[in-house]
Amino acid sequence: MESISADWLSFVIVGLGTLFLIGELLVNMKGFFGLLGLGFITVYFLSYLDPGMFFVMLAIYFLGLILIVIDGKILNDGSLATIGAVCMIISVGLSSPNWTAGLYAVIGVVIGGASSLLFLKVFKRRNMWSKLTLMDQLTSDKGYNTMNNSYTTLINKEGITVTDMRPVGTIRIDEVDYSAITNGQWIEHGTIIKVEHVDGTRILVSKLKSDAK
Repeated sequence: MESISADWLSFVIVGLGTLFLIGELLVNMKGFFGLLGLGFITVYFLSYLDPGMFFVMLAIYFLGLILIVIDGKILNDGSLATIGAVCMIISVGLSSPNWTAGLYAVIGVVIGGASSLLFLKVFKRRNMWSKLTLMDQLTSDKGYNTMNNSYTTLINKEGITVTDMRPVGTIRIDEVDYSAITNGQWIEHGTIIKVEHVDGTRILVSKLKSDAK
């Protein structure tokens, strides 16, 4: 196969190939984007490489894609995705006949990969990426609440310390024991207390003034 006539075409071909291949990973296009991307990348590698090196560089390029998939499905920390992106860049850069075409190809990988995110605004995303971003709003109407509802009913209730509060200890309200904390006070066990504030499962109490000694 003849080489690509102009160096800048490396940017176009690699960019489109990366755009559609990563786009296939992001959105559910039933393989259509994958075939388009594979076609562009195959044209690029075949234009510069003999059959032996063609398969080597193509394997490195797709190894990069596989690492991105593994990161998206399992790790979700970006480490393998970064290595995968480097593999893709190395494969297209080393396959070019000169540094100009190689630079165009590397830019094509970067811009093509970044541009593939635009597909998320148009097409249905794949479930594999749902772990990367928390899509739901953490609102009470959807079952999320930072407070334990059963604990909020304790506010302004009186109870008694079961253990010494130093400043953390155990209190008893309505025959139920709770772990609680004071605002820096040390309170002896057997002291009457009042719940001042509840934050999640954190119960803040104070000694009832009428019980002060």
